[in-house]
Amino acid sequence: MKLQYKPEIDSLRAISVLGVIIYHSKIYFFGGLFFQGGYYGVDIFFVISGYLITSLIHEDLNKNNFSLKKFYIKRCRRIFPALIFTILVSLLLSWYSIMPVSFVEYAKSVIYSLTFVSNYYFYFTGLEYGAISGLLKPLLHTWSLAIEEQFYIIFPLIFIIGFKIFRKNLIFYFGILILVSFITALYFSYFNPNLNFYFIGSRAWELMIGSLLFLFSLKSNFQIKTIYSNLATFLGLIIIFISFQFNYDTIPTPNLNTLLPLLGASIIIFTFKKEGFLNLLFVNKLVLRVGLISYSLYLLHYPIFAFVRTNRLAQSSIDYLIVALIIFVLSYVSYRF
Repeated sequence: MKLQYKPEIDSLRAISVLGVIIYHSKIYFFGGLFFQGGYYGVDIFFVISGYLITSLIHEDLNKNNFSLKKFYIKRCRRIFPALIFTILVSLLLSWYSIMPVSFVEYAKSVIYSLTFVSNYYFYFTGLEYGAISGLLKPLLHTWSLAIEEQFYIIFPLIFIIGFKIFRKNLIFYFGILILVSFITALYFSYFNPNLNFYFIGSRAWELMIGSLLFLFSLKSNFQIKTIYSNLATFLGLIIIFISFQFNYDTIPTPNLNTLLPLLGASIIIFTFKKEGFLNLLFVNKLVLRVGLISYSLYLLHYPIFAFVRTNRLAQSSIDYLIVALIIFVLSYVSYRF
């Protein structure tokens, strides 16, 4: 099976990263936080990552051409350049704005971010995501990158075992793994919400839903008419935007509510066709370009927001627009070079 470019993936990335950025910007709209559940965009990122990684590994396994070494090298080449650029930017900003004691903590977060265990570092420091103090931590958001990298390290081995032993029942195999991880998430959401947020075991099911989506697309001869595909895209978007209205900070995630944005993204990925007015509108060039730089946008926006908040640099709408412009320009530079 030859992998084809799926523009709907980049459009979903654009929606997800904009939801996350708006959530972190803490914009008030008619007396309430705008997109107070925008951080569910990260959960959509997990589904997308699981889908794409599964498709890449499956193609190579089918060709009997899969190499763990090559896979890990490709992941490093994809992730490290933009991450290092982000750390350099945050280092420059932090040097002029963080007190010496806090700078020591920041330096530790740099090391843990580069070694992809920052999720556990922030957990053991007792930092709750969404807390006011967290808004001033330039690299707090790298917890999600750590989750993805830990998944990339473990998942190929899980996939190889499943491919060799349960090849004809891969969907069932992944279904069991998803169920175990999901039950783990529900358990810890009640008994240790902070660990639940940062723990790979509580997050793996989100990534593997993407895996399951890909496997279903292989097994299914599902054909959908253009009009129904457009309606499905509309339904998926409505579901995602409804989830963005939830109060993310007061509900320990992942949990049952996390199913909503994942359902919306899954509907779009599984039913999307390039034809039809709504689908063409969904994958317009502007949205696709935002999707292409979404990784850099995600990395860079948080340390810049932290710097602006620490120094109280943004007071008016014009100030916020300038900050947004800086983030997009730096993100494009990061993506381009």
